[in-house]
Amino acid sequence: MTSTTTNASFSSLNLDSALIENLDSLGYQSMTPIQADSLPLMLAGKDVIGQGKTGSGKTAAFGLGLLANLNVKRFRVQSLVLCPTRELADQVATEIRKLARGIHNIKVLTLCGGMPFGPQIGSLEHGAHILVGTPGRILDHLDKGRIDLSEMNTLVLDEADRMLDMGFQDSLDAIIAEAPKERQTLLFSATFPPEIKKIADRIMNKPELVKVESQHTDSSIRQFFYKADSFEARIQATQILLLTHKPESSVIFCNTKRETQQVADELEYKGFDVIALHGDLEQRDRDQALLRFANKSASILVATDVAARGLDVENLDAVINFELARDAEIHVHRIGRTGRAGSKGMAFSLFSPKEMFKVAQIDEYMDIAISPSTLPSSDVMSDAPYVAQMVTIQIDGGKKQKVRAGDILGALTGGEQSIQGSQVGKINLSDIRAFVAVHKDVAKKALKIISNGKMKGKTFRARIIN
Repeated sequence: MTSTTTNASFSSLNLDSALIENLDSLGYQSMTPIQADSLPLMLAGKDVIGQGKTGSGKTAAFGLGLLANLNVKRFRVQSLVLCPTRELADQVATEIRKLARGIHNIKVLTLCGGMPFGPQIGSLEHGAHILVGTPGRILDHLDKGRIDLSEMNTLVLDEADRMLDMGFQDSLDAIIAEAPKERQTLLFSATFPPEIKKIADRIMNKPELVKVESQHTDSSIRQFFYKADSFEARIQATQILLLTHKPESSVIFCNTKRETQQVADELEYKGFDVIALHGDLEQRDRDQALLRFANKSASILVATDVAARGLDVENLDAVINFELARDAEIHVHRIGRTGRAGSKGMAFSLFSPKEMFKVAQIDEYMDIAISPSTLPSSDVMSDAPYVAQMVTIQIDGGKKQKVRAGDILGALTGGEQSIQGSQVGKINLSDIRAFVAVHKDVAKKALKIISNGKMKGKTFRARIIN
């Protein structure tokens, strides 16, 4: 179901009177759309997938859902909330404690990487009703037998897409394997990529989907067509478009491997943050190029259609067709990579007079009226290009060395010398290597933390990849 604006009151729900009174004292008068649509389903015991951005009210929604399932007299772990970062886990735990204020003796415990084990072990020995934590640290405690999930009735995956981005798939699988089969599972995610659907299909029981419509429609792709005869004219047009719009992530499509490399070389020479992706690259270089682009360590990817098949990037700001695709169906596939997840995308296509027949084919296939646009002013040619805000660090240790995403996140965000969880991007794990994206402002510090510190009791070599 798709949520719409609502003024429904919390008092209309079948909630404990203590919870209703506390909500009233907190000033929670009416439900947000995601709360109005998901809470009745949760209270009916159904599994729910909630798709909505930060600020949609999802934490209060699942917080009330798990509190409704709680038997305070049973001092056992009854709810587990998994979050991608320590900061989010802290926020979620604070919100749940606030919601539970009207019910006495509820214990909410936060377990995150980057924090000392000692106090957490002590707290676990004293027991808790609700655990909120990051997958890596929760799994560490599970492996040591410090957490008993046998009486857990509610499992929440919060910001599930970000947990997958940060490489927590294996940890999630291991935790879920320890959870009771008979439980309620609530999954919240800002986006709904195929990986999330696979997880939902595997771990949830006939889930109901509740989606908060974003302010933009999913299909809002603005298309522009520009005449450009020669290679040089196309390069200049591409520069003008990149400098005018400054997209954080953009893909430039070419039809041949040779032209892909030429375009990438020209843009790099002119100061753009660009990588090429085509069939002549070694597999390792192709994988690394895709990884760096997906984790926002490079802002422009120049690619052929075949090479870009492995591209899975949310929130792609712009697509530039340096050359028109060979047929209209491929054109639609190319531009469909932008304007996802409710954001507005832009597609710019360059064509020569000889290619007017291709423009006509696209016009007919998409049932749109195409007329050539005028390029923005060339005054921007003196502007500085946009530079990616993230940097990728390669760590010479991976799954075979038992390195987990949680170990990397904990190393970076724990201890006196640390960086913020918000400064850590995607974490990717292979058998013998790991890659973590960090904000460029803290890249040297992050490299030093990993190179000088220990994970799994070992020191691993690390380097920044360019």
